[in-house]
Amino acid sequence: MLKKIAVRQLRIGMHLHKLEGAWTDHPFWRARFVIDSTADLRRLHECPIAECWIDTRLGLDLAEMHEPDGAQVLPRPRLDGGPSLATTLPPAAAPVEAPVASNSAADEVQRAAAICQRGREAVVAMFHEARMGRTVDAESCLPLVEDITRSVWRNPDALVSLARLKTQDNYSYMHSVAVCALMVALGRTLGMDEAACRAAGLAGLMHDVGKAVMPLEVLNKPGKLTDEEYEVIRSHPERGHALLQEGRGATPEMLDVVLHHHERVDGSGYPQRLSGDAFTPLARMGAICDVYDAITSNRPYKAGWDPAQSIARMAGWKGHFDPALFGAFVQSLGIYPTGSVVRLESGRLAVVIEQNPGHLVAPVVKIFYSARNEMPIAPVRLDLSRPGSTDRIVGREAGGAAKFPHLNELWVDPAILAQIPS
Repeated sequence: MLKKIAVRQLRIGMHLHKLEGAWTDHPFWRARFVIDSTADLRRLHECPIAECWIDTRLGLDLAEMHEPDGAQVLPRPRLDGGPSLATTLPPAAAPVEAPVASNSAADEVQRAAAICQRGREAVVAMFHEARMGRTVDAESCLPLVEDITRSVWRNPDALVSLARLKTQDNYSYMHSVAVCALMVALGRTLGMDEAACRAAGLAGLMHDVGKAVMPLEVLNKPGKLTDEEYEVIRSHPERGHALLQEGRGATPEMLDVVLHHHERVDGSGYPQRLSGDAFTPLARMGAICDVYDAITSNRPYKAGWDPAQSIARMAGWKGHFDPALFGAFVQSLGIYPTGSVVRLESGRLAVVIEQNPGHLVAPVVKIFYSARNEMPIAPVRLDLSRPGSTDRIVGREAGGAAKFPHLNELWVDPAILAQIPS
């Protein structure tokens, strides 16, 4: 049974099910866990959120703590998220704590670089077939999606971060690989099993296939599109949907994401201005992953935004994204995703090089610059989650990527960086 209580009433042994507040107001990467340490209990009591839900089937109840509760009791919410998430996610989409990564990002990044290269080649071939008027064979992409899924399952950070490092000329191809990886990572955080994550990843890989038949002079235009050109580009979801229906191996999930990844929860998107239950959870996942990779990538007409800056801006676009799915997306990447430039309390700047599961605001960073002295310093690796760490992140550094052109070499080995498709 779920029970709503005051955060101040939480005790060791209770199972925290949900905090009634924004993810930015608490320090935990996950929101569902048994409170088993005085440190976590203290952090909960000190956070600004006043109320929460506990699950008395999985942990202690207030009655067992011998305290009056005055607590509000409600039936367990639907696992599909209720009416706002009513239509189908792939199987096994009940929210659970994400699996622990089995490889460090450093161990996985070499394999991830090779997958990026194979991914680019596969998408180039697929786009070429479509431009030649041939049918698209979605089934041929299954081995690539399997490799991407296994990489993200071993460590969700490596491939997701590397796939963001694409050149302007490579954007159309690597964007598909990046969205595939982001969909798998988000599905993993939502508790989807590996098969369901593969289905979501395949939908993500194919989401922009309609751009294969867009005029190249419009698709790659370095300046602002005219109204007529913009209308041409806006047709790519419908063109992609038609291409897949004519080809082989298209799944309902894939067709849904391809057609609806530009819809918005408030009905302001395109091509059908869907909202409510008509805009499915899987398509909502696609919308989030598509926008994040687009705004963090260098494009013909603008430089990409810093990952942490992008997360913050997306959080402010009310009506664009499903709040629950966006919260899970942030959990999958971190509030400060790998590659973000952050300012530390010590007055130094650092780049995030690895996430710490369980410590959403305390990743591993590499310090490289003194903001007080305005000069570079010898790079130092620092795990902000380690006991005794005397430094912490106090904010994002606006325009960090533009200020420091060799930033990527601080968090990716240059030899591996050279393998990323250019």
